[in-house]
Amino acid sequence: MAQKSSMKDMTYGKPMSLILGFALPLIFGNFFQQMYSMVDTIIVGQYLGVDALASVGSVGSLQFLIIGFCLGSCAGMSIPIAQRFGAKDEENLRKFVANSIWLAAAMAVVVTVITVALAWQILVWMQTPSNIIQEAYNYFVVILLGIPATILYNLASAIMRALGDSKTPLVFLILSSVLNIGLDFLFILTFHLGCAGAAWATILSQLISGLLCVVYMIRRLPILHVRKGEWAFSPIHMKILCNLGFPMGLQNSITAIGSVVLASAVNSLGSVAVASVTAASKIQMLFNCAYDAMGTTMATYCGQNVGARKLSRIGRGLRCGLGVMIVYSVLSFLILQFFGRTIALLFVSADETAILSNVETFLFINSVTYATLAFVIVVRYVIQGLGFSKIAMFAGLFEMVARACVAFFMVPLWGFVGACLANPAAWIAADCFLIPCYFSVMRRVRRTVVEVPDEDEPAKQAV
Repeated sequence: MAQKSSMKDMTYGKPMSLILGFALPLIFGNFFQQMYSMVDTIIVGQYLGVDALASVGSVGSLQFLIIGFCLGSCAGMSIPIAQRFGAKDEENLRKFVANSIWLAAAMAVVVTVITVALAWQILVWMQTPSNIIQEAYNYFVVILLGIPATILYNLASAIMRALGDSKTPLVFLILSSVLNIGLDFLFILTFHLGCAGAAWATILSQLISGLLCVVYMIRRLPILHVRKGEWAFSPIHMKILCNLGFPMGLQNSITAIGSVVLASAVNSLGSVAVASVTAASKIQMLFNCAYDAMGTTMATYCGQNVGARKLSRIGRGLRCGLGVMIVYSVLSFLILQFFGRTIALLFVSADETAILSNVETFLFINSVTYATLAFVIVVRYVIQGLGFSKIAMFAGLFEMVARACVAFFMVPLWGFVGACLANPAAWIAADCFLIPCYFSVMRRVRRTVVEVPDEDEPAKQAV
């Protein structure tokens, strides 16, 4: 295979070193991706005021509902590519790439048209406060118009990561992040486009990042050069892509439905509560970059190894991933307890004492349960990497129900503190489903896959 320097075969070598080596560039990549929205929020909060900050924050759960479906679907489409890479089946790998492009293009058109048409009505349904609904719409509709650019970058980067290359997407993302910061200042401070300017900066930067990924794949990854006959629509390949891609997308959307219900409950508490959740969520999302990176890592690692039929490496990899993320959870909790309020000053001025106090409360209640999030992410993506996206999707249903229950019962009773309990409740509910599910899935895989011995396995057989 050409260009092995950029691709990484994760079916050989020690799982811990492979997982860390793959995850670290992803962590930095996710960090810079979060910088898109974080810089938007900082500039909006500091230069446009609390109402503008609340406007951007009020559509956060909606973005996750819609954009999350697209991102999850792209990630799911990369799983059969990783499996074929592990099996050294280059022809079918390229057929999966070609059909994923057709599927992603259709998804981009359909999702963009429908969501843009319904954008204003959705904000009305969510009881968005009247003093922020217009700016919220201005921001939201631009984000929706940029869905094709979002899908372009995420599908291209997911394909490269399926081949074990987590470094190249990072390079392009860093470049576009710097551009995003410059465009934020240009559109908001120079052109006075308000919240919409922040959205345009995000979308244009992501478009450039996606185009750079495509150019790199064409020039440097011959394994992805789809031949004439391989571009044809293939019902078999398309069915597999849909079965693995859309459940991952729906998982994100189902999870987000609970967040939307919760956001509606928070909206009823007023713009101060909305701004508080916005600032705290942005901080938490920055710390959650590592969890998202480990999830992508585990899906790629398990996808390649199940393709290579090296099942013993999956259990070893699972334990490595969990160990790393539990240690990270403890460190994150300590950092947020000592510096959470200071970080919040990036979004609001020091005289917004009510918001700062709310942010501290939110970060404490959430970060103290980060270990439960570690199990959710690692176990869920292992199951997805094994090819059981439909089963893993039900974890999102558990999260949705938990968040909805908090919104309906705890927010009216305890106000903002009740809202802070939504994420921990969702994570614990998902764990109750995922952990038993993993053992069930592994038993099914062992019954259907003829295992190949792992040369790197220690003497004691892994679970």
